[in-house]
Parts: sequence; structure tokens; C-alpha cells
Amino acid sequence: MNFWLVKQEPSKYNWEQLVRDKETYWDGVRNYQARNNLQKMKRGDLVLFYHSVVGKEVKGICEVTKEFYPDPSSDDPRWCVVDLKPVQAMRSPVTLDGIKSHPGLEDIALIRQSRLSVMPLSKKEFKIILKLGDTSVRGI
Repeated sequence: MNFWLVKQEPSKYNWEQLVRDKETYWDGVRNYQARNNLQKMKRGDLVLFYHSVVGKEVKGICEVTKEFYPDPSSDDPRWCVVDLKPVQAMRSPVTLDGIKSHPGLEDIALIRQSRLSVMPLSKKEFKIILKLGDTSVRGI
């Protein structure tokens, strides 16, 4: 199992909408590094859902339910999407400031590559963020 973080502005698509939708495809990625990360996602991987710009916090945990396929919002075959479903909300959202100030997260891509919208996390980083959010996930 691999671990990831995806970012989205809550005014465009937020955690609460994903919960209402029950599943969505993660579209609109137009950065090659982020696209390459989407292509590496495997069914069953866990993904942290982060609100960017407004709020700047991890809101919940998703699971990859379908591996990459062509982005239906683009005519360009270079772009792809994955399907995500919500697993659970964070008991306590984890802020960017909380992530920045925590030992063990200083090299996280969220800090080093702040504009990247899809990024890998190590299992250790994922577990630290879960702990900061007073949240646990079965098997992790």
C-alpha cells in the first residue's frame, strides 16, 4: 500500500462534497509531476484530502478505487484521473502550520513543493499526520 496527499481549493471541490458524492474522479491535474503521481496510485492506496488556499488543512482520508484512466475533462490523452472514495473525516483537521512545526514532517512534499497537487507520502509521514489529527485507520 502506498500513501498520498491530494490538494484542492475548497471553493472548487471540498471534503464535504466528496462525502456527499460518495466517490469521484480526481480530474483537472495539468502538472506532469502530479500526473505521474496519479499514474502510480494503486487501488486500495490511502490518500489524505487537503484543503488548499482557504483553510489549509487535511480534512479526511480517501481510498483509490480505480487506477488511472484518461481524464474525461480533457481532449489531451496525456492527462489522467483516478477514482477516490471517502474513508473517514479527520477527527481533528491537521493544519499546514501543524505539519510545518512537527518533527518528522520537515521534508514532506506539501512544504517543499507547495504548488504540487498530488504528492506521495511515506507511511511514517502518513501516520504522523493521522496522529496529529487524532485519527486512526484500520491496518495503519
